[in-house]
Amino acid sequence: MRMQRVALVVAVLFFSAVSVLAQAKNKLTLDDFFNSVGFRSVELSPDGNSVVIATERADWDQQIFRTDLWLYRDGSLIQLTQSGHDSDPKWSPDGKWIAFLSERKSGAGKSDDSDSDSKDASQIYLISPHGGEAFPITRGEEDVHAFSWSTDYQTIYYATRQPWTKTQKDDYKQQWKDVIEYRTAERGDAIFALTVADAITRHAAESTRVDKKEGEPEKQPDLTPGARPLAASPLRIDDLVISPDGAKLAFVSNAINQRQEKYEDVELYVLDAKGGQPRRLTHNEGIEGRPHWASDNQHLFFTIGQGDVSGPYHDLQPHLYWVDTDDGKIEQWDKSFIGAIEHYSLTDNSVLTAGRLGTEVQMYDIAKPTDKLRRVTTTPGTYAQFSTVPHSTKVAFVYSNLGKPEEVYLADSSDKLDQARPITSFNKKLAESDLPQGKPYQWKADDGTTVEGMLIYPPGIEPGKPEAKHLPMFTLIHGGPTDADGNHFGADWYDWASLAAANGWLVFRPNYRGSTGYGDKFLMQIVPQIVSRPGKDILEGVDALVKDGIADPDHLTIGGYSYGGYMTNWLITQTTRFKAAVTGAGAVEHIGNWGNDDMTYDDAYFLGGRPWEAQQRYHDEAAIFQIDKVKTPTHMVGGGADIRVAVLEDYLLEHALYSLGVPNKLLIFPGEGHSLGKNPWHGKIKVREELKWLEKYGGVPAGN
Repeated sequence: MRMQRVALVVAVLFFSAVSVLAQAKNKLTLDDFFNSVGFRSVELSPDGNSVVIATERADWDQQIFRTDLWLYRDGSLIQLTQSGHDSDPKWSPDGKWIAFLSERKSGAGKSDDSDSDSKDASQIYLISPHGGEAFPITRGEEDVHAFSWSTDYQTIYYATRQPWTKTQKDDYKQQWKDVIEYRTAERGDAIFALTVADAITRHAAESTRVDKKEGEPEKQPDLTPGARPLAASPLRIDDLVISPDGAKLAFVSNAINQRQEKYEDVELYVLDAKGGQPRRLTHNEGIEGRPHWASDNQHLFFTIGQGDVSGPYHDLQPHLYWVDTDDGKIEQWDKSFIGAIEHYSLTDNSVLTAGRLGTEVQMYDIAKPTDKLRRVTTTPGTYAQFSTVPHSTKVAFVYSNLGKPEEVYLADSSDKLDQARPITSFNKKLAESDLPQGKPYQWKADDGTTVEGMLIYPPGIEPGKPEAKHLPMFTLIHGGPTDADGNHFGADWYDWASLAAANGWLVFRPNYRGSTGYGDKFLMQIVPQIVSRPGKDILEGVDALVKDGIADPDHLTIGGYSYGGYMTNWLITQTTRFKAAVTGAGAVEHIGNWGNDDMTYDDAYFLGGRPWEAQQRYHDEAAIFQIDKVKTPTHMVGGGADIRVAVLEDYLLEHALYSLGVPNKLLIFPGEGHSLGKNPWHGKIKVREELKWLEKYGGVPAGN
């Protein structure tokens, strides 16, 4: 008992910021919030002493999201690349090189097409951790989709779309002009092997020559010189990993157009590293991802992001599995764990995982499939993006909680995660702002089910104190729906609860039926009531907060994006209690959305069938057929190129509200897909205008 108490004290002292009086801190501003830095990946070096970090931040002048690589070594952090287009770093097994993907402009990957809108192809670059400039080792007009180092660090394996010669490209363009042959013109990927030493020598030689030509350009395929073809796939290859003994490659396939339309498009395959026909390992209705070889060279770890490994499709929580690559037998690790496995990484003796239970994402380890997950962290919050390597005990990871923005930490071992030290301070200014506090909140649904969410209070208001009563409340609904909100500091256009709280709102984040972290049964209760069941959960949570005297019934607002937009659109047809709504990329009907969505079998699952198989449900669960009940002033946003939730849904909602005379406003962000990842100004303007809308129609009392 004493040892546990000491460990907890150490953890609290380490992770807690130095106490500063709230009134001495600056208010969290829109500018500070959107100048935050996110972490796309964290990779330990083979010896465990260095960490390469991929960051993402807004570049307001260039109007792009910069993705750069940083290197932590010997107690210091240096910027490794500066192109703003670099991601997915992987150390060579000997630690002498870092390979990464980049879309930077260079001779390699530059298209002959003069169209200024054409995207530079993503190619593999190398850079030494000891200094020097990065240089490309692959070239062509086709993106590299995935790559992996060989275990002897002599070879890089990579996958691209099957290359064409210039003649083939010209012939196709001559025949079809700008016409899009939807689906029929698709072609799958090919896997190549490239000897690294030869690629480096070739780059050094070519850098001293002005005119470089390889063979006859009309007849040569769009292929990196020296690349050896190993295998071809009729599908896209999204992940590529080498076995520890270097004998086998495994990959995850995907539909060429990346639309989830057939279960068999996404499966695991294995092939000989010397080449040959890939052999399919899995035959299920799940979406496999994150493959990683076990040390026995026989089992392949993976997670299921959607679906199930056995039987008909069920949208379950993410779980950890491995498959025997000899006989295809699949086994789930710790079937008794009720939560979701968010990430995992292998140590010498166990698997380290991040597991979501309720509003917490903690780290666990497990040694074999039949064991129980053992929690190895005690500090509340969210652990993510962690990295381990063989023959080192160190662990690098990203951590945050409601009062602490994300940074990267380094621990000496998985048993000392609570004593980890931060190795970045990118979000220091955010951390020094007057940030809100929060706590979980539970209520009972009409069927007796306990439902949970997070309450995030305006800065200076402490949960449970007399001042934490009758607060204006903004219900911010997460997307997915297979996701959850919890003890995490989000800082972007999608997760802006802390900024809303800093502007005077009590933010309620409900984890309704369909959310992860509460068991598969809880998640599946959204089927086939895709909006009506979670809608009841959310409204009952709002009612409970009003009854408990926490929320002011005269100042209630609501909002969400993606599935959170679905729910917002539905709920404003079910009640007039909300004074303002802010919604984005949310469907108001399901037939057109089923046809346009790139995740169609997910939609059909939630509604109990395709449109002609569940006609009445497609009608009953659609907001558009009850839209005449809406009285709530509604602000809408949408990406002009969104296919996940087609922008036509935003126009449909706007047209309906306009025809009914309900106050509304629609913003369309040109060129943006569902993730609004093209121009950072779009997300910033989105939240800026949503805050204005909430203030204008939500009736926030003066002083908040």
